[in-house]
Amino acid sequence: MKIAHINELGEKQSVKEHLFETAKKAEQFAEEFGCGEAGYLCGLMHDIGKYSKEFQRRIRDPEHVKKVDHSTAGAKELCDMSKGYIFLAMAVAGHHSGLMDGGNKKVSEAEDGTFFGRMKKEIPSYDDWKEEIAVKQIKMPTFMKMGINPAFTMAFFTRMIYSCLVDADYLDTERFMSSGGIDRGEYASGAELLKRFEKHISGWIDRRDFDNEQQKQICQKRTEILLDCMEKGERFDRGLYSLTVPTGGGKTTASLGFALKQMQKHAMRRIIYVIPYTSIIDQTATVFGDILGEENVLEHHSGILYEVKEGESERNYQKALATENWDMPVVVTTAVQFFESLFASKSSKCRKLHSIAYSVIIFDEAQTLPVPYLEPCVAAISELVAHYRSTVVLCTATQPALGGMFQRYLGKMELCEICDGVEDTYRWFRRTGIVHAGVLDMDRLCGELRENGQVLCIVNQRRTAQEIYRCLKGDECLKGEGIYCLTTLIYPAARKEKIEEIKQRLKEGLSCRVIATSLIEAGVDIDFPRVYRQEAGLDSVIQAAGRCNREGKRPAEESVVSVFQLEGSNFKFLSQNIAAFQWMQRQFDDLGDLKAISGYFHFYRELLGGENLDVKGIMKAFAEGLDGGILPLKSVAEWFKLIENETVPVYIPLGEGKVLVDQLTSGDFDRNTFRKLGQYSVNVYPNHLRALQESGCVECLWDQVYVLRDLTQYKEDTGLQMDIETGDGVFV
Repeated sequence: MKIAHINELGEKQSVKEHLFETAKKAEQFAEEFGCGEAGYLCGLMHDIGKYSKEFQRRIRDPEHVKKVDHSTAGAKELCDMSKGYIFLAMAVAGHHSGLMDGGNKKVSEAEDGTFFGRMKKEIPSYDDWKEEIAVKQIKMPTFMKMGINPAFTMAFFTRMIYSCLVDADYLDTERFMSSGGIDRGEYASGAELLKRFEKHISGWIDRRDFDNEQQKQICQKRTEILLDCMEKGERFDRGLYSLTVPTGGGKTTASLGFALKQMQKHAMRRIIYVIPYTSIIDQTATVFGDILGEENVLEHHSGILYEVKEGESERNYQKALATENWDMPVVVTTAVQFFESLFASKSSKCRKLHSIAYSVIIFDEAQTLPVPYLEPCVAAISELVAHYRSTVVLCTATQPALGGMFQRYLGKMELCEICDGVEDTYRWFRRTGIVHAGVLDMDRLCGELRENGQVLCIVNQRRTAQEIYRCLKGDECLKGEGIYCLTTLIYPAARKEKIEEIKQRLKEGLSCRVIATSLIEAGVDIDFPRVYRQEAGLDSVIQAAGRCNREGKRPAEESVVSVFQLEGSNFKFLSQNIAAFQWMQRQFDDLGDLKAISGYFHFYRELLGGENLDVKGIMKAFAEGLDGGILPLKSVAEWFKLIENETVPVYIPLGEGKVLVDQLTSGDFDRNTFRKLGQYSVNVYPNHLRALQESGCVECLWDQVYVLRDLTQYKEDTGLQMDIETGDGVFV
């Protein structure tokens, strides 16, 4: 028997069994987007290199026999079968080491790291596969030759079929290595999820215990929006939609209602909720978990990812199998994780991609789609809608006016609004007035905050928030009561507690002064009578206004949002946002008008210029090739790095975090440990991490897993310190 795997019990899995089981799973995954035959063929061919005598010696004696390339064989056979199978061959060749740049068939060399180079590599004979495996020709999808950038479409398909193969390979290996003990996929059905949702909203719709008439009217209006979304979800075909709901209109619940109805109507597999910031993932996931059952909701944290490299020991599979494949019916993740996965080349990040097909994808706060990569992101979303049976919803109070961009890729398929009467809804929900307060120095700003008993001040930097907080906290007149600092330097579990305290103080009419960064502008249901917002983009200002008089308890003229410039502050990273905001301020008396919002985004993108919507030239690289080669998959994956990816989580061993960190230290952990640890982590930039390391404040348990050991560097009120006593000040 030719052996593929040996588990810890000494049981052996044959290569033939592994190939057929992987093929069946890959077929199942790829069939979700109509390419089941391609998935099956990849699964059948991916490990035929294990038929070589060299690999069989290696599997029986891994300590003394050198590593053996077993991935190239299947790729070579696929290329020999048909030129059209190159995309399948690229997936097979990289199923352990990752997808490669295509290279040039004529000039690429065996060791240059390209696919065509790999095809020239000498490998051990594996001819015995033909005695056990029979393959047949298949038809490749015709859509790959369509569209304005066919090479981009081909690359997208390659990643998707690669995902089917990698996940199928991992799952079959996991099953065997655990002696069949892994139980996956036992989640509530779409019908059951909808039933739970309808039970949840019945209390909302039928509510009678209102404090006042205004509260009743707001609840009724939110209910109208929700029911409209659910009716459209049941009626609409799969496609590309916008959901434009003003802050306070209940768009999170409404979008979930639409998604659940779409899921039921079209028998779709899951809902993926894409959120711009890690800081609000836990809030949204908690809400969804309360409604649908937390066992059905995956709150995705980057945690740690393991790669399985060519020829590594069987034991290393166990680490790889702890990575996520998004196998739950509801996934809440970040835009960074979502898009970087769509453009990734490594197996750990690509594994989940097939789970995005045939899903309802909600982009919450769609105006935050990464502008420097907006063109490739729009192209990727268009691929999911056009070729992978997905429904996409751009959900926000400030639509980024992307209809024209999408039309270039989708042709006749338009971006359609879900809700009726959007302009009337916006007028109805108007609860504030936005004024410009001019330039304020730190003393003047703190003085105005002192004069307001309940006030929210949102600034652009974490350091600035800490500085203002300390100024107010040290004021003898305020006695340090009811003053809060909310930034991502505080770990999520602690932020949750602070937000609940803040809500309670506001409800009881107690003094409450909150200094926060933009994390509070999205996903935080909080209501202040007065808001200050440091100058930023119009979308940020409107989001900040959504935290003012949210429940309509006060007259709009008394609910002021003051936009200010902070003396001495200079933000290069926001300069164009601010310039566009200032221009719109001169053009419109009412900055909350939908025309002002649309105009802002158009003008902002004009300031940037078209090339700055694809700063790395990704679309051009696919269309024209790179260095004379085709499909630069690996290169693009290296280029496509959004800002949030520069940060590294540092785990804080406080509260339950200490128990979880102890599990890491002892080695007694699994993927759920990392999910839970996300509530006790602070993401830091490289220079901040370096300062913590140089001062001996953090311990690196292993690659990319850091634990704060000097707990004096974490303050309960402000979180992880920006200035390390034995290091340099860190500017973020």
